[in-house]
Amino acid sequence: MQFPGQAKPPVGIVFDAAMGQRIDDALALALLYGFDGKNEARVISVSTSMSNLKSAAFCDAVGRFYAGSVSGGFGGFMRGLPVGMSDSGKMPDDTPMIAVPLSKRDAAGKPVFAHDIHGMNDTAEVTALIRNALTAQYDENSIVVLTGPATGLVKVLDLPGAKELIERKVKFLSVAAGESDIAAAKKLFSEWPTPIFAVGQEIGEAVLFPASSIEKDFAWSPAHPIVEAYRAYKPMPYDAPTWAMAAVLYAVRPKEGYFKLSEPGTISVFDDGRTRFTPSPDGRHRYLIADPAQRERILKVYTEVASAQPVPRQPRFRPQKQEQKQKPVETKPPN
Repeated sequence: MQFPGQAKPPVGIVFDAAMGQRIDDALALALLYGFDGKNEARVISVSTSMSNLKSAAFCDAVGRFYAGSVSGGFGGFMRGLPVGMSDSGKMPDDTPMIAVPLSKRDAAGKPVFAHDIHGMNDTAEVTALIRNALTAQYDENSIVVLTGPATGLVKVLDLPGAKELIERKVKFLSVAAGESDIAAAKKLFSEWPTPIFAVGQEIGEAVLFPASSIEKDFAWSPAHPIVEAYRAYKPMPYDAPTWAMAAVLYAVRPKEGYFKLSEPGTISVFDDGRTRFTPSPDGRHRYLIADPAQRERILKVYTEVASAQPVPRQPRFRPQKQEQKQKPVETKPPN
């Protein structure tokens, strides 16, 4: 929520991921909360395109962890955000990277990583969540990061007046998405009304997140959900590709020169999931291009910010008498 009479806050990030499918989604969420803790960005919306309660619960647990429920961190202002979850399709099986952290118990038998999602009614409807988050922001002070299927975002596009809202509120869309919903990807790239910056395959493989960072940089907390997820995803040690982290890094620091950019153009998605880039001076799409000279610089940001310990800080704003009203987040009807 924005309060009148206050200075323009850091950019608000809408984060939509297929949490549970790739470990870099979890790393990207940690990176995003790290930037939030540095007051470089604000997490205004978190949602998962997986119709899976543990996927949503893991997102909630990570948010609560960075709010201090385990870490003793900064008690984040306006944390405890509702987590959006897709309600379309069959709920996929739980994957170890989300199931293992959520199953961890302390000596008293209580969950180590607290969350408040136990049923569909505990999650938010994705389209309403994202719409309401954007509505509450200053114009051109939001960025959308997509690291999973475009299913949820295209549903937002279909809402009455949504394209105008997105065009007014969102600077750009940063994409590191998979191809599991090809129809949604086609619609996203053809109809999204702001510039799009896409993370190519080589970007995630050019800078790998080191297992050594998991072992040492996160050791400030005796129990850390990202560490538990990383260890459960694959047998240790392994270094992880960073597609989703690149999407977050560019969203928060687009002017820092971490990546080169392609010329402007248009990305088209074919029926088999392949893409074609057509250069055009008027095009609103660009690819991030790996720059070998920036590899060590990027790796330093990834490891330091993603593993940063939350520090106590005061709320960014003070409520005033006349606050802007925010639409309530819609929850799902009872089963």
